[in-house]
Amino acid sequence: MPGEIYLGLISGTSRDGVEAVLAAAEGPLGWRVIAHRRHPYPDALAEELAEIIATQRGQLEDLGQLDAAVGEVFADAALALLRESGIEPGAVRAIGSHGQTLHHSPGTSPAFSWQIGDPFRIAERTGIDTVALFRQRDIAAGGEGAPLACALHAACFSHPEITRAVVNIGGISNMTWLRPGEPVSGYDCGPGNTLMDAWIRELKGLPFDANGDWAAEGEVRYGLLDNLRADPFFALKPPKSTGPEYFSLSWLEDRLTVVGDIGLDVDVQATLTEFTASIIADAVLRKRQPEEPCEVLVCGGGVYNLELMRRLRARLGDVPVAETGSLGLPAEQVEAAAFAWLARQTILGLPGNVPEVTGAAGPRILGCVIPATPPPV
Repeated sequence: MPGEIYLGLISGTSRDGVEAVLAAAEGPLGWRVIAHRRHPYPDALAEELAEIIATQRGQLEDLGQLDAAVGEVFADAALALLRESGIEPGAVRAIGSHGQTLHHSPGTSPAFSWQIGDPFRIAERTGIDTVALFRQRDIAAGGEGAPLACALHAACFSHPEITRAVVNIGGISNMTWLRPGEPVSGYDCGPGNTLMDAWIRELKGLPFDANGDWAAEGEVRYGLLDNLRADPFFALKPPKSTGPEYFSLSWLEDRLTVVGDIGLDVDVQATLTEFTASIIADAVLRKRQPEEPCEVLVCGGGVYNLELMRRLRARLGDVPVAETGSLGLPAEQVEAAAFAWLARQTILGLPGNVPEVTGAAGPRILGCVIPATPPPV
């Protein structure tokens, strides 16, 4: 049996279900995933989430029930993972639950980030102490509340001689810059899969462009690409973060109406794929010094979009690109592993944020702990 085990849960901005991992502080990277499960949302719940996030509207009763329903699915995911792995709940020190983001708004006054997925239900049903509400403490300290996985990236993927950029391509893309002897830096680059997913869902009723096959059939429309890349977000200096509530289907449609030649629907998909590749490559090449030994490690669902990865490699030129799985932490497990790791930080009373990344006033212990065992009467 491994040492002290933690369980990480997250549903990302793609909203396609819950990623669950069991992990422990061991192995070559110092953090090893023992077991992993992808737990889909029920169709009706996924549709309700998509509707509320797309419209940014909902009745209080609907939002309350959605919070409870998502919490139940997160608990289901944790329990299913424990059954599959043969690990008893008592062997798990704590669960780190990120929840499902409804709205991320670090630039408003007051700033906030809202994740649902009632963690009290997770603690009650699993019998495991649960850590949740990670982003709120960083925001309260003046930070963006994101990206938070940079701390795990630094702990697992730093190299004493080689500069590495760890790129997560989920709904939103973010980068962690790891240069030997310098503080960790990073930020949200912009859209990852979110616009590509939204466009193919709107046009074809499909949840995503499998392998990027549809995009590969189209031609990039460079007038449209230039218009997308001109958004003010890309000129902002870090720290910065964003979400699909900003880079939404309506954001895209507004730009389609002002660009003369957008071509066919498939050309829009090709352009969106090139758009994501270009903003990630820009982020890497902007940080890289001339002739600096550098490599890119990619994680998140975007690694399975072969057309996106082809375009990213073309944009990066001589910079090697590999998946994090080549070092022992599979691409689809990194985000959930990060929240298992962050739960451990909280339990140990250690900071979980990287102030250089989020812009917070300083290191902070993130989240709150919900004890699973009721106090004695």
